Amino acid sequence: MAARQIANQVGAGVVPEVVIMRLPEYIRLLDSLLKEGTEMISSQQLGGMLRVTPAQIRKDLSYFGRFGKQGRGYSVQNLQIELKEILGLNKRWNVALVGVGRLGTAILGYPGFAPEGFQMVAAFDANREMIGRTVGDLKVRSINDLDAAVPDLNIKIGIVAVPGQHAQGVVDRLTQCGVKGIINYAPTSLQAQEGVMIRNIDPVLSLQTLTYYL
Repeated sequence: MAARQIANQVGAGVVPEVVIMRLPEYIRLLDSLLKEGTEMISSQQLGGMLRVTPAQIRKDLSYFGRFGKQGRGYSVQNLQIELKEILGLNKRWNVALVGVGRLGTAILGYPGFAPEGFQMVAAFDANREMIGRTVGDLKVRSINDLDAAVPDLNIKIGIVAVPGQHAQGVVDRLTQCGVKGIINYAPTSLQAQEGVMIRNIDPVLSLQTLTYYL
């Protein structure tokens, strides 16, 4: 199935978001299986490794076409390639960070983005003491440079790591510049215009839900 058809299905709500959220887990497992030399795998085996039912595996994959063969299962390599194409992971994505405090500095130092196709190409801050400093491999820019940098560097994804009271303004600026995907680390709920996807990452909320089970 063509990537555009897949995107239209997702945008129209045909593919449940929870299915999209599971696909990276499938890819991570398939990557490990490839490294181990596994060539074929069944939905039963995948389900056991991911702790979901084989029926759920088959249902998730059926949204995007037919991948396996009856009685043989799935080609690990082919399924990995197909799922990466579905998620757009077969190309590089340029990412910008806004907010180079303690969290932002840690994000810039994380080595796991580039191998997965996410290239940190710019970092911005409003603090004059930070502007001009080199953090990781990037020189921190003024947030006022956003308008020019986003199109110049083909930035598609923004990471927001600013205090909560400033987060909405940063999101507004990113979207005005044309950024359509945003990861938000600020401890606040944000609003975005139609067509912009925000993923909120809040460790405190995760801890607060975890304590229910303890």
